Amino acid sequence: MDDHQIIDMYWNRKEQAILETERKYTKFCFGIAWNILFNKEDSEECLNDTWLAAWNSIPPRKPNILSAFLGRITRNLAIDCFRKKGAGKRMDTHIADICQEVEGLGNIISYTLDDYIRKKEIIQILNDFLAMLSARDRDIFIRRYWYMDNIRDIAKRHECSESKIKSILFRSRKKLFSLLDE
Repeated sequence: MDDHQIIDMYWNRKEQAILETERKYTKFCFGIAWNILFNKEDSEECLNDTWLAAWNSIPPRKPNILSAFLGRITRNLAIDCFRKKGAGKRMDTHIADICQEVEGLGNIISYTLDDYIRKKEIIQILNDFLAMLSARDRDIFIRRYWYMDNIRDIAKRHECSESKIKSILFRSRKKLFSLLDE
């Protein structure tokens, strides 16, 4: 079943939409949650919460790309779950590595209401940055910092060494930092 049919079922409040969404997107959404949580039960709980959030969000929203819509919901829920589970505990090394790699962005990007205009500018800079990367480098960057894949899996996906992936990510971050610092 294609995404437009699934979205139409949500709009018509047919519960079959949830079953079709689950059938089509479980593997995709579970992968996103797993890369953040590394816990089967928590990842499955995020999936259930994703289906519920989709049910509650469509309508009034009508996503253009259902996979991106569901992926963003799953990612946000998994990050929230990670924060709740990790409160007061030592941070998982996988997530800590990602945080360390992009810690410089924290000094440049602010999420307060006072910085709303700057946030819009940053979004445009990020879009331009991603557009200027080669397809391979863009995929590597997104796999690491959006899907939070580990370096080993990205290297396997692109059939190259982990050190090459680290080098590509370092150069990409350096380009992004220079764009954000202008």
